[in-house]
Amino acid sequence: MAPRPVRPSTATTTSFGSELRRVVSVVATLIAVMWGAEIVDQFVFAGQLDRLMGVVPRSGYGAVGIPLHAFAHGGFGHLISNSVALAVLGTIVGGYGVREFARVTVMSVLIGGLGVWLIGPPGTVMVGASGLVFGYLGYVLSRGLFERRVGSILLSLVVALTYGATLLQMVPGLVPDHVSWQGHLCGLLGGVLAARRFRRRR
Repeated sequence: MAPRPVRPSTATTTSFGSELRRVVSVVATLIAVMWGAEIVDQFVFAGQLDRLMGVVPRSGYGAVGIPLHAFAHGGFGHLISNSVALAVLGTIVGGYGVREFARVTVMSVLIGGLGVWLIGPPGTVMVGASGLVFGYLGYVLSRGLFERRVGSILLSLVVALTYGATLLQMVPGLVPDHVSWQGHLCGLLGGVLAARRFRRRR
């Protein structure tokens, strides 16, 4: 008797579809919160909310922005550019699970914000989710290295080919003065540390 092809069970397919919808919903909610904050900032506070939510290096009041800075932006153009990268890379990170996505998000925001507070230029206000974008990037790029699983390695390679040039935005002198290379670098470090901390062991 000829062997019959094995088809994925309906339960497996349904479970995958449900998890994918969950991931997309979580990423969309994160971005929606950022848009809500920017709308309120622009139309209620006339852009002044950034000073309350941003990181001001080595100042006591500026430390409040360490967990909040990613949710404030310097205008809708700034937010749009970050939203696209967040949607793509956030969904990839979410593919490892919603819990993993939450962990990486928290570590990238906190380590990125703390890093800027420590080494950023004095008197500046740093806002924006670009550090979080670099956190997701660092997580995906390094996860293959730490896990040494074929799937993770291939995904790391694909993301490296797609976003590799973005890493130049961490190099001082290669970015405009208003762009925080410190936030990019520290955010990436947060993602790498998350990949090492939460890697799946064999």
